[in-house]
Amino acid sequence: MLPEGIDEVLPPAADRLEQLRRRILDCYRSWGYELILTPFVEFLESLLTGTGKDLEAQTFKLMDPLSGRMMGIRADITPQAARIEAHRLDRDVPVRLCYLGTVLRASAGELGGSRAPLQVGAELYGHAGIESDLEVLELMLETLHITGVQTVHVDLGHVAIYRRLARHAGLEGRCEAALFDALQRKARPEIEGILAEARLADRESGWLAALAELNGGPEVLGEARERLAGAPDGVLDALGQLETVAREMGRRHPHLPLHFDLAELRGYNYQTGLVFAAFTPGYGRELARGGRYDPIGRVFGRARPATGFSADLKALLLLAEGEESGNPGGILAPAENDSALEATIASLRAAGERVIRALPGLDNHARQLGCDRRLVRSADGWKVEPVAEGE
Repeated sequence: MLPEGIDEVLPPAADRLEQLRRRILDCYRSWGYELILTPFVEFLESLLTGTGKDLEAQTFKLMDPLSGRMMGIRADITPQAARIEAHRLDRDVPVRLCYLGTVLRASAGELGGSRAPLQVGAELYGHAGIESDLEVLELMLETLHITGVQTVHVDLGHVAIYRRLARHAGLEGRCEAALFDALQRKARPEIEGILAEARLADRESGWLAALAELNGGPEVLGEARERLAGAPDGVLDALGQLETVAREMGRRHPHLPLHFDLAELRGYNYQTGLVFAAFTPGYGRELARGGRYDPIGRVFGRARPATGFSADLKALLLLAEGEESGNPGGILAPAENDSALEATIASLRAAGERVIRALPGLDNHARQLGCDRRLVRSADGWKVEPVAEGE
């Protein structure tokens, strides 16, 4: 029996998963993203340095018997990618990295979620403009398209809006944490009570309270400009970035549903700017998530701008539409020692066919072995014929 939240992938799903992995990484390569393979375990102080500290509760810890130091099993590949970009690559040009690997988490985080996702993602370092955010968002959508998820909705927010308003109002400690939690739940009576207790000026209180109501389609951004008029530096700039995303995504994907939520603070302690997530109807969790996290490399001595996204490829496989759920098919070859047969088998395999040799003394049932064709001897040599139903 497997531990709760730990799963395994059996054939033929494992074969489909591998095919998806290859297609996705080929796609990333065509966009200029370079593949990295990060270690499954690292010394704890390296793994949880900087923004990685937010992952401490999710990280399995163990003692290294060789060094006597504590190690951790990676719960997220993103901080590892930042370390590699800062320490190992040290390039001045924009750097595009991608990765795919299993991570291990102490808890699933969501009902029915996996504790061992197959995390796939991409990161872009060295550019602070909205253009790189748009590129990463586009790559996330392309990833979902490759996996076969047909109906996608994108939620967008910008954590700098709340962060600037909270700092301007002087909120800190327990009060800011309580308001943060209430905004996430859009609990308006709680929000009003917290703001009243904080004794803020009416204008500052009104700005913060408005965030819970400013959600909807792109039209809500215009309303946000009116209700946040006079807000401190950076708030209207963040709104401008959201407006640029709305305009560009509307042009590139006119039928893609976009939902904007100014109280969306996903990854607040980690992200610094635009945040986004993809959803599909009938699935209660996000398909993929991402956003900007500019200071991620500071602790490694190189605080370059950064944006990226990640997803669980195993979860995407379960949601894929239009994929064959059965065996990919194959050719059953007889258990004979024949040089012409062996040459035919080698030729078929070189052409990409799946050829299975029958084993003597066993019931080599073609259909049970996943074969829809078989090799038969003819006057002209070996030829491929369909397998009859029931064989």
